[in-house]
Amino acid sequence: MTPNWRKPVGMLLILAIITIWAVLVASLSGIVGGWPWPAQLVFYVVAGLIWITPLKPLLRWMESGNA
Repeated sequence: MTPNWRKPVGMLLILAIITIWAVLVASLSGIVGGWPWPAQLVFYVVAGLIWITPLKPLLRWMESGNA
């Protein structure tokens, strides 16, 4: 079995996506901090789950080379 370059590149892309998303969400904390706590809860739950969306095609590409 030959080494596959897509897996290390994909792992780096996953780390980049998580880092960029975390910085983006954290940069909004000043605005979100003024909201009532139920709205903050909804925002952070949605923001905590939405970053998973681009992972399915990325993982598929890592495994097969097809997006």
